[in-house]
Amino acid sequence: MARKKREIQEINAGSMADIAFLLLIFFLVTTTMDVDTGLVRVLPPYVEEPPEDQPDVNKRNVFVVLANANDMLLVEDDYMQIEDLKDAAKEFIIGKPGDQADMKFPEFEPASNKPESYDLVIKYWGPDKLVSKQIVSLQNDRGTSYNMYILIQDALASAYQEVRDQVAKERFGKSYDELQKGNAKEQEEAKAVKALIPQRISEAEPKEIGSK
Repeated sequence: MARKKREIQEINAGSMADIAFLLLIFFLVTTTMDVDTGLVRVLPPYVEEPPEDQPDVNKRNVFVVLANANDMLLVEDDYMQIEDLKDAAKEFIIGKPGDQADMKFPEFEPASNKPESYDLVIKYWGPDKLVSKQIVSLQNDRGTSYNMYILIQDALASAYQEVRDQVAKERFGKSYDELQKGNAKEQEEAKAVKALIPQRISEAEPKEIGSK
């Protein structure tokens, strides 16, 4: 008598789609995406040979910011917390055009001294408008953390932005960003504000500033 062949039972795969769907939801919810941080900057054009005649810069016109390997700041020869850097930079950028004898602040010059550079300043403020010669000089240590470097850059950029906002509201009744996004006339007004408050951040090559 032949033995009856035993039938192999099929695996119930009906729930596999549900399991796959749940796993997909789990990974979507729990996965974190790294966000790159950086700075938006327009770098000057490459110059093969720097000009021989470098203009002399008066020391009082330079706001010096140093960051060491321990992420400590030395601003204008004084230790400073990163939280105070923006306000200190704003004070220097605004300066004291009515009291140029104060050596803590940069020199000013009438816009008519360089009409080719300040033509929009002359158009909206007149040839006697005083323009600051301010420059911000930043130098960090090779050991300065990237996070501190970004915080310093953000504080300095925010200082320029807030000064431009202040000037734009006083002269045109709108913020600098609003002028930039406005019509053609407002965009020209934004360029005038930018010419009056140029963002001059000079960054030197990193070196060893202090030690750990």
